[in-house]
Amino acid sequence: MKAYFTYWKESDGRYLGYLNEYPDHWTQGESLDDLKEHLKDLFQTFSSEEIPGIRKVEELEIA
Repeated sequence: MKAYFTYWKESDGRYLGYLNEYPDHWTQGESLDDLKEHLKDLFQTFSSEEIPGIRKVEELEIA
């Protein structure tokens, strides 16, 4: 399973990012690998639990 994410490096050296399916929920890491671990945790939480207020993006097939 794969998930796309967006990330950037801040001036203090930390990495910030979010899963593209959940752009309202950012996380951070000391390194890119650390950020990826936090993003994996978020993905597991968001996809295994029904959390009120979590916005999701899906693809809709039209005809």
